[in-house]
Formats: sequence, structure tokens, C-alpha cells
Amino acid sequence: FDHSYPLDYAAQFSADCYEGGYVMIDIPDAGRFLVVPEEAAEVDDLPEDVVVLRRPLDHIYLAATSAMALFNAIDSLDNITMTGTQASGWYIENAVKAMDDGKIKFAGKYSEPDYEMLVDEDCDLAIESTMILHTPKVQEMIESLDIPVMIDRSSYESHPLGRTEWIKLYAAMLNKEDAADAFFEKQVENVDALKDFKNTEKTVAFFYVSSDGTVVVRRSDDYIPKMIELSGGRYVFDDLTGDDSNTSAVKLTMEEFYAQAADADYLIYNSSIDNPINSVKDLEEKDALFSDFKAVKEGNVWCTGKYLYQATDIVGELITDMNLMLTGGDESKMTFLYHVK
Repeated sequence: FDHSYPLDYAAQFSADCYEGGYVMIDIPDAGRFLVVPEEAAEVDDLPEDVVVLRRPLDHIYLAATSAMALFNAIDSLDNITMTGTQASGWYIENAVKAMDDGKIKFAGKYSEPDYEMLVDEDCDLAIESTMILHTPKVQEMIESLDIPVMIDRSSYESHPLGRTEWIKLYAAMLNKEDAADAFFEKQVENVDALKDFKNTEKTVAFFYVSSDGTVVVRRSDDYIPKMIELSGGRYVFDDLTGDDSNTSAVKLTMEEFYAQAADADYLIYNSSIDNPINSVKDLEEKDALFSDFKAVKEGNVWCTGKYLYQATDIVGELITDMNLMLTGGDESKMTFLYHVK
């Protein structure tokens, strides 16, 4: 053992560095992985639960969309040869270009991967989001092909920079630690520059309406409520944990949502999951009760762009957007939010 990779915000993984360049990555509830340098010797007597990842990891199947921006930030898109998202679903220019150039192939979405392609392309690692937990047989099938499966749990981080700090996990796998450290320090500086926002005490609801009519919001200990706090607002749900600790989202009936969010000063519709809303009428068509919300009556309905969930690398921008929203700032300077009229 040499040292533990220093983490300032991330709590959903750890990385221990050993002499000779070996790295042990531990993702609680998702497995342990020993990264072995290209020419290094095998390690004897490893615990049965440890999965070996030997560098170079240059035939990765990336089904976790939030990780693409982090690979891009450390100039490692060349390590990804397959993805679970079509080119039309990416909002990261370099990812779209790589797919257009044939360097990254669409290998089926996470729930229906093209197993034959994974084998033919010598896939050496499948990086999945927690959505794979809903289709455990898919994970079992991939692993039965001797392809390791790693689950990205960055969406469970309670601080927005914790989500970005997953760049260090991928850097440890690819021997890009210096690039990751430099990039992450810059993101910390960007967020630190926003820490003096005075709290407006204005309340904000962040949500979307699912196809079954339920309203999906974030747990109170999630990174989105933390962003609202950093921007100078208050998340309208101050003690919401939900029944399932394995998800950062909570489903509410419309009546439950109305009871707590009807008097919220601002509504932000999360279109990174659902389709964007272009007018207040679009929102009211989802449920007539929205017309009674304070934010609807006062014209304080906002919507995120589809790109939001993939933008793990620029968390400071959303905090700035929210502050501009709360303080009546210049909408043209916003990156992710737009005003719904």
C-alpha cells in the first residue's frame, strides 16, 4: 500500500494506490476492481470478489451517459469504442464526432446490448449506470462473456462536485491522474467562486412528471438540492428521503407534490429525463392542478435543457443559472435553464 487517492467530495467510491502502479477501486454495493498496469505481474491470492482490470482499457462499452463528459475532459474518448446511446442522444460534441467518424459504435442500449458486438470488439469493460440494476440478467449475461461490469454511482453523490470527482476514478483506471487532478481543481475553483451568493430564502421545486402521472423529485440529500442551496435558494423539500435508498429520485402523487410545492417560489422542470416543456400550457396539460401553483401564477416556471445530465464536467454553470433565476439576472447568460412563458 502506498496511499489512498485523496477525495474531497465523492463518497460513493474510494481508490487505494499500491507500489508498482496497482490501484484498488472500491464502489460500495457495486464491487471492487484491481487496476493492473500493462506489463505488471498478476496478483496472487486476490479475494474472490475483486475483479481484475488490466490496462490498457481501450475497448470500453459506455452505457453510463454521465461519464462521457469526464472521459472527454481527460482526453480519453479513444478508450471508448462502444456506447449505449445513439449519436443523436449525445450533447457532447466530441462524442458525436467520434460516432460519426466510426470510432465509437452504438452497441445497443443498456437493457438490450449487442452481446455479439461486445465480443467481436474485444470489450474489456462495460461501464453501466444504476439503471442496470433494473435488468440484472443483462449484467449477468455480460459478465458471463468474461466482460467486467462497473456501475457508476455518481448520481448518488450528495454534493455536485462529488459527481464531478468521479473523473478521478476513471483517471485511475486509465493512468490519467494528473489531467484529472488539474481539471477537477479548476471545477472546484469555479464553484468556490460562487460560494458568496447570499441566500434569497426563495424556495425551488425541481421535478418532472412521469408518464403515469406521478411527480418525480430529488431526495433532499441529493446533489441537485445542494446546487439550489449554493445558488442562494432553498429546496422546497427539506426532509425527503423516499422509501428506496438505491435511488436518488422520489416519486410522489400529484396531491403529495401539490401539498408541499404549491407555494414554491420557483418551479424547475427537469427535461434531462422527460421532454422539455415550451410553455406553461404544456405543464398544465400534464395536470390541471399546476394552474394553482404560486410559481405558475407569478411567471416563475423554468426548464432545464436536455444536456444537463450529461454535463458532469461543468457543475458550476447550473449553480450560476439558478442564481440568475433567483435574482432576476440576465437570462442570455444561462447555460442550462430557460424561462417558460
